[in-house]
Amino acid sequence: MLTPPDLSQDAIAQCLANEYGLHAIHAEFLPLGADVNSAVFRVDANDGAAYILKLRRDDCRPAVVSIPAFLHHEKGIEAVMAPLPATDRQLSVRSLGFDWMLYPFFKGDNGFERALSNAQWTALGAALSAVHHAELPDALRAGVPQESYSHHWREGVRRYQRRFINGLAGDDVVRRFLAFWEAHDEEIDTVVYRSEQIASILLERSLPLVLCHSDIHAGNVLVGDNDSLCVIDWDTLILAPKERDLMFIGGGVGHVWNQPREEALFYEGYGPTDIDPMALAYYRYERITRDLLETCDLIFDTAASVEDREEGLRQIASQFLPDDVVAIAHRSYEAIT
Repeated sequence: MLTPPDLSQDAIAQCLANEYGLHAIHAEFLPLGADVNSAVFRVDANDGAAYILKLRRDDCRPAVVSIPAFLHHEKGIEAVMAPLPATDRQLSVRSLGFDWMLYPFFKGDNGFERALSNAQWTALGAALSAVHHAELPDALRAGVPQESYSHHWREGVRRYQRRFINGLAGDDVVRRFLAFWEAHDEEIDTVVYRSEQIASILLERSLPLVLCHSDIHAGNVLVGDNDSLCVIDWDTLILAPKERDLMFIGGGVGHVWNQPREEALFYEGYGPTDIDPMALAYYRYERITRDLLETCDLIFDTAASVEDREEGLRQIASQFLPDDVVAIAHRSYEAIT
């Protein structure tokens, strides 16, 4: 969310005091991420400690907080950022129309802002391998959705395509978005078709399912000094083939993480593994298809801010630049045909 929610400093401070026993000096909104349903604040408390406060507008599944806590505390995966408990020991609280989650402050930058060191690449590989090999208790596992190769994203994009045929009116952002779509209409068709084609094949197979972060791009990996590293934003946990996560390594999301040297360092930490090239191609196309649908929803959302809509347009247009994620997905597809 790039614009702050309608919450006063007093309201934030009161909730933190009531629910966490935390007496805040100041809550600074941080315009981070493309998720318009999430807001992030830095909170400075009167004891000198700093925290990150995350607010989600839609309902927060319990697994989003319970599983990172389990991975961090029970499995010893220090790179997984775990939420801090409220005074009632719950890992999130519902107040003022949001789910509130409080985390320790990590001093550093995300992977878009700062390149990972060699040691951090290897540490990221080791951390993700540990997540993929983690055995969840039945009660936790039951709260995690399972990969179904859903038609949802593909059908959503096609619904918008049918609407675009007859033309749509709108403001300047809408006009520029429709111009982008017209310029890339054939390639968008190819992305959606290939995603569907590969999904139909994978549905007939039985790839092992592991716990996946499923959104482990550079923006969700924090890097600090002394080779420190932290993985955040576990909102989209899923049981899926490991390629659901591995597609980001070398996938070029956000114009980074696309160098063979980085991949090699990552897999030094991850360890020996057989990568299914068909699943890798599917997840790269599926990610683009999902981004297309979410961008459409955002562009035509009358409640969304101009800043969020502008950023959505910028991000989706950048994916179709030479050697960006669409081109990388095409290369993954060509490797299996």
